[in-house]
Amino acid sequence: MSRAEDFGAELVDFVRRVAELRSARSVPAADLATVLDAALFELGHAADRLWPAYEDLVNGGRRSGPPADREEQRLLRAIFRRLPLPVALVDRETALRRMNPAAADLTGIRAGFATGRPLTGILRHADRVAFRSQTAAVARGDGDRSVVVHLQHSPGLPVRATLTALRPGADSRTAVLVVLQPSVTGEQRPLPAPDLGEATRHAAEVDLADALTTALLTAPAGDRRAVVEQAAAVLHGRLADWVIVDDGAARPHRTTVLGPPGAPVAEVAAQDPAACPLVVEAARGGVPALQVRPEDPDAFGRDATGAPVLVRAEVTSLLCVPLSVGTEGPVEGVLTLFRRGARPPFSLAEARAVDVLSRHLALALRRGPRTG
Repeated sequence: MSRAEDFGAELVDFVRRVAELRSARSVPAADLATVLDAALFELGHAADRLWPAYEDLVNGGRRSGPPADREEQRLLRAIFRRLPLPVALVDRETALRRMNPAAADLTGIRAGFATGRPLTGILRHADRVAFRSQTAAVARGDGDRSVVVHLQHSPGLPVRATLTALRPGADSRTAVLVVLQPSVTGEQRPLPAPDLGEATRHAAEVDLADALTTALLTAPAGDRRAVVEQAAAVLHGRLADWVIVDDGAARPHRTTVLGPPGAPVAEVAAQDPAACPLVVEAARGGVPALQVRPEDPDAFGRDATGAPVLVRAEVTSLLCVPLSVGTEGPVEGVLTLFRRGARPPFSLAEARAVDVLSRHLALALRRGPRTG
């Protein structure tokens, strides 16, 4: 397919998506923000991809510089956009030519809306003259410099603007690269926005630890089976779809299997733990295992019917943890947790939480006679 055909196909797709956005004007008001984001994305696509492709076609591929230079320019443009520091490109009159997303977030303005407008418009009136003067000095070759300014929407937060001269591509005019760095020190440091997702996960871990501790303290002392069953009941459903406990280390035996409704629980319960590579490894070496979408279907052995347990249980993520007080202590057993279906896989934070809970369970098992 020729470059013209490629451009035509991409343009047809763009027109089709714009038509879909027009038809989306009838969506409820609550969903208009999503439609607006999609429209802005399409505008960015047109500016970043379609326009350069059109220039290539108009010039017949005879743009200034060899292909390697054009590729380098595209690379530098991508780096500019993805740079985590807020950066902007202005002319000697501070008119904005480019702004990366980090700068748009800091200043609170849209790059497309602000292009061509003086960057001084976002500053306090007292800082505009100084910023304009320093920018002109850098543009005429007087050297790099730095100035502290204040944004209109957060006047209490000083921002250090570092200015350096730049001549992008074949442009004969000198541009000025502006790097904006908020000076968050002392009392001026803004309060971080609360991470509600992290707070929710932490609260869930605390609730789980509290429920498990309660179960272990109320279980009959010395009754290992009761301790295991009560702990497994807490973990089942709340943390995992399957909870499997094998008691002992040298000769482990399966004591508890809890699974989803209709799952082959009896077949998994009848399995010999010695035929489960993950269980054997955890019991002998005391090494926990975290796997997402396990590649080896036989990693947990096969059930009584000869089918791989991981396939039969529809496992998408697993945790296999030795029940031990410490790395040097004896292994009391092995705890295995399965997740299946659309449930999110076990995270590293959850693996750490299970590691702590496994030590608590091992301490409770020590109160009873050891087996295996």
